[in-house]
Amino acid sequence: MDQSFVIQEILAEDEHCVIAVQCLVLVDNVTESRLLGLVERTKEHALFVFTHRRMAITGEDVTLDDIFPISNDFAVVEVSSADELSFVGADTRVRLNFQDGDLEVRLPFGSHSRLFLSEVNKAWRDVCKSPKEAPKFEWLHKYRKASKGQGGVKQTLAPLGTTHTKISQHKKTGNSLNAASRSPVEGNKRVNSGVEHPRVESGPESQGKVKREGWDELKREGRHDLVRQSSHTASNKATMLAMPQFGLRDNLIRCELLKNEDIYTYLENFSFFIGTYNVNGQTPKESLRPWLGSTSTPPDMYCVGFQELDLSKEAFFFNDTPKETEWMRAVSEGLHPDAKYALVKLVRLVGIMLLFYVRNEHAKHISEMEAETVGTGIMGRMGNKGAVAIRFRFHNSDICVVNSHLAAHIEEYERRNQDYKDICSRLLFRQHDPALAPLTIMKHNVVLWLGDLNYRLSDLDIDNVKDLIAKKDFETLHSYDQLKRQIDEKAVFVGFVEGEIGFLPTYKYDTGSDQWDTSEKCRVPAWCDRILWRGKNVRQLHYQSHMDLKTSDHKPVSSLLEMGIKLVNEESYKKTFEEIVRSLDKMENECIPSVTLSRREFHFKDVKFMQHQAETLTLHNDGQVPCQFEFIQKLDEPTYCKPWLTANPAKGFIAQGGNVDIDLEVFVNRSTATELNAGRQQIEDILVLHLERGKDYFLSVSGNYLPSCFGSSIHTLCQLRDPIQEMPLETIRELTSSGDETRTLIIDKPLDIPKEIWQMVDHLYRNAPKQGELFQQPGLHREFVEIRDCLDTGMPDLLPGSNHSVAEALLLFLDALPEPVVPFSLYQQCLECCSNTSQCKKVVSLLPQCHKNVFNYIAAFLRELLKHSTHNSLDVNILATIFAALLLRSPTKQDLAEKRKTQEFFQHFLVQDLS
Repeated sequence: MDQSFVIQEILAEDEHCVIAVQCLVLVDNVTESRLLGLVERTKEHALFVFTHRRMAITGEDVTLDDIFPISNDFAVVEVSSADELSFVGADTRVRLNFQDGDLEVRLPFGSHSRLFLSEVNKAWRDVCKSPKEAPKFEWLHKYRKASKGQGGVKQTLAPLGTTHTKISQHKKTGNSLNAASRSPVEGNKRVNSGVEHPRVESGPESQGKVKREGWDELKREGRHDLVRQSSHTASNKATMLAMPQFGLRDNLIRCELLKNEDIYTYLENFSFFIGTYNVNGQTPKESLRPWLGSTSTPPDMYCVGFQELDLSKEAFFFNDTPKETEWMRAVSEGLHPDAKYALVKLVRLVGIMLLFYVRNEHAKHISEMEAETVGTGIMGRMGNKGAVAIRFRFHNSDICVVNSHLAAHIEEYERRNQDYKDICSRLLFRQHDPALAPLTIMKHNVVLWLGDLNYRLSDLDIDNVKDLIAKKDFETLHSYDQLKRQIDEKAVFVGFVEGEIGFLPTYKYDTGSDQWDTSEKCRVPAWCDRILWRGKNVRQLHYQSHMDLKTSDHKPVSSLLEMGIKLVNEESYKKTFEEIVRSLDKMENECIPSVTLSRREFHFKDVKFMQHQAETLTLHNDGQVPCQFEFIQKLDEPTYCKPWLTANPAKGFIAQGGNVDIDLEVFVNRSTATELNAGRQQIEDILVLHLERGKDYFLSVSGNYLPSCFGSSIHTLCQLRDPIQEMPLETIRELTSSGDETRTLIIDKPLDIPKEIWQMVDHLYRNAPKQGELFQQPGLHREFVEIRDCLDTGMPDLLPGSNHSVAEALLLFLDALPEPVVPFSLYQQCLECCSNTSQCKKVVSLLPQCHKNVFNYIAAFLRELLKHSTHNSLDVNILATIFAALLLRSPTKQDLAEKRKTQEFFQHFLVQDLS
C-alpha cells in the first residue's frame, strides 16, 4: 500500500511525496521497519526515512529518521550474499549508495517496490542529465534544524554533509560501482555463481571517498538503469526471482524449474479460515469471536470478507468510510486467542473489503503479494457491486482469494452470471516483470471465492421454503438454489467446489434477531453468502453459518479448509537447479531456437464498438532448446501493436516440443472508436514476433470496422438524419475531417440534438420515471449490444432491452463522446464559477448550439426524474455525481476537489426553480 499521503502531511506546501514504501533496515543489529518516501521539490529529490507505527495512517504516526539527497553520487544496487542460491524471496534487498556511505534495506517483494525503484531511477536520471547543475538541497536544511517534538517531526538526523551512522550503514568503496555496473548476465556467467562484492575498508585513506571511474563508465555507456543487479537475490526458497532485467538464460531456468517442480517440492497441510459477512452498513455491535474463533485450534491463515460495509452515499461516490477501521479492529479482536496473527493485506472497494491475516511464524513465507479491485456497477465502474481480490505465494504455492458482491434481486441471476464473468475477465494482477502478461484469477494453484453472491431460491413460494427449513430438508431446498442450477449448467464457477450445505439460509433476517424478514417486502430466505474453492489438495473441515451474530440482516458464514501447500526440499532443489544449468550450457552452445506458427494472417470481420473478437495463434517449439518469445515494437512506434489490438500473452516461454496459444484480441472502446469512425484509422497492423537468439516473424492483422454513433461527435450526429451505418463512409469522413463547425453542412437544417440521444432519453422518459435504482443498477451486456445495433442501423424501430440497459447505454454514449457536452475549452471556467448559479448559466450559454441543446435536454429530463424520487430513490446528489463526470470531463486527470466542483456546477441545473 502506498502511504505517501502520510508523509505528505508533514511536508511543506511546495514539497510532494511522489511514492512511499515500507522497508526493513538493520539498527544496532536488530531489524526494524521504516517508511521510505521519495520527496520532490522544484525538480530536486531526496529519500526520507521515517520510523513509524505498525500502520501509519496520519502524519502523527511517523517520525523523520534520516534523509538521503539524490545527487550524482547516489545509486541503488540490488544485492545478496555470495553464498546464496537463486530463489525468490518475500523481500528484495537493495543498497542505497550516497555521498558518504551506503545503507542496506529490504523492500517487500512486489510490483509496488518495483514502481518505487522505478521512480527513484527517474529522479536520478534527471540529475544525470544536467551534471553541471548540481542540486543544492537548501530546502532540506529546515528538517535538520527542527527541534525535537516540534511540528510532528522529531530531530534524529545529523547535519547535512556529515557521515550517517544512526542506521546500520557502510562506507563507500569503488568496488561497489564496478560490480554493479556489469549486466546481470555478463557479470554472472552461471546464474548461481558468486560475484565480487564490495569490501568495507577501514583505512583512513578510504573513508568518505567515492571512486568516480564507475560513474564515468556508466555515463559513457548512457545507461539509465539505476537499479542494478549485483547478484540474484535469495530468501525463502520458493522459486527463481522474476525481475524485468533478467535475460533469456534466467527465464529459461525458471521455466525448467517450474516444469520439474514435483522433483524438489513436497506437500504439507495448512489450515485456512475463510469467512464472509454482509454487514448491511452496520457498525460492529458485538464480538466476532463466535464466528472467527469458532475452530478448536487456531488456523494458520484468515481470509475475511465483508460486503455492504458502508451504504452511505459518501462511501459510494468517494470510496471513503470510517467503518473500514472499525470492522478491521473488530476482526483483529475476534481472531482465535491461542495464536498471534499479522495483518498482511487489506483491500477495499466501497463496501467490499477483504482482510488477510497469517500466523506470525508464517509471515516470512508470504511473497508476491498483489491486490486488485473490479467494479461491476453501472458502466462497469461503480463499486457498489464487484470484487476485491488478493494473490500471493505461500512457500511454493500460488493462491488467489476473491471477495465479491454480485447483483441483487431474485430475478437477476443472469446479471449475477455476467458479474462473475466480468470479474474473471477484468480482474488482472500485475506481474513483477511488467513485460509479462498479467495473471488472471484462474492462473493460480488454488482459488478461494467468497462473498454475498446473491443467488436466491427459485420456483418456491415463501411458505414452502419455510416448511422445508423447519424440516431441515436442506438437500431438497438446495435443489431450488440458483447458484447450484447455474453451476450444473456450467454457466458460472466451472471447476469450483462448494461443500455440502447443512445450515439455515443466511438471508434475510430482521436485524438484531433470528426472525425471518417481517418487513413489507417479506424476502424469501436464501443462501446468499457462499464460499467455494478451485484447485487440488484442498479438503473442507467445516462449512457453517453463525447464528449468534445478529448485527446484520445476513448471518456470517465460515469454511475451514485444509490445504496441501508445496514446500521446497533445499537439497533436491539445489541438485535440480544444477542439472538444469548444466543442460542449458550444452544446449545453448549447440542449438538455435525455432518455432512453427499455425498461421500468419488474421482477419477480423465487422468489428463493432465494445464487442470483443479474438483469433488464436499457436506457436510450436520445434527446436532443440526452450525458447523465449516476445512481440516487439516496430521502428518509431511506441508499442508493439495498435491500441485496439492485444496479444495475450505478449511474451513468454515454450518448452522444447511444447505449444503456446496466443489470443489476438480486438476490442474498440471510447479511446479508439473516434479515429475508426472517422476513417483516420483502420483495422490494420503488422505484429513482429521476436525469438530471443532466433529470428523475427511477421504477422498481418486486418479487418473492417462498422461505424457507430458511440464515439462520434455531437456535431457529426446532428447532421445525420439516417442511422450512421446507412451513411456512405465518405460522408462520415467529410463530417469528421475538420474540427471547424462552420464548414458547409451536409443537410440544410441540422438536428437540434442527435437522434440517438433523443431515442434513449425518450424511452426512459416514457418507461422508467419510477424505475428503482435507475442509473445505479447496470444492465446486461447482451442487451447493450442490441441497443447499440438498433441505434446504428435503425432496426428495430423501438429500443430493445430493460430500462437499466438503456440507462447504461446512455451513460456509455456520453462517456464515449470525443468532445464532452461541455467542451474541454470551457472546463476551467466551470470550475471557477461552480458556486454561482448565474455564472454557471452564462457558461452554458457559451456552448456550441448543438452541445447547449444536449445539455439542456438532459438536465430537463433529470429534473423530471427527480419529481418521482419517492419511487426511483434518486436525488440531486446522485444524479449530479453520475452525470457531472460525463458532461464535464476533465482534459487531464481529475482530482477529488475538481470532481466536487463539477458536481456543484451541475447541481444548479437540477433544482426545480431554475428561471
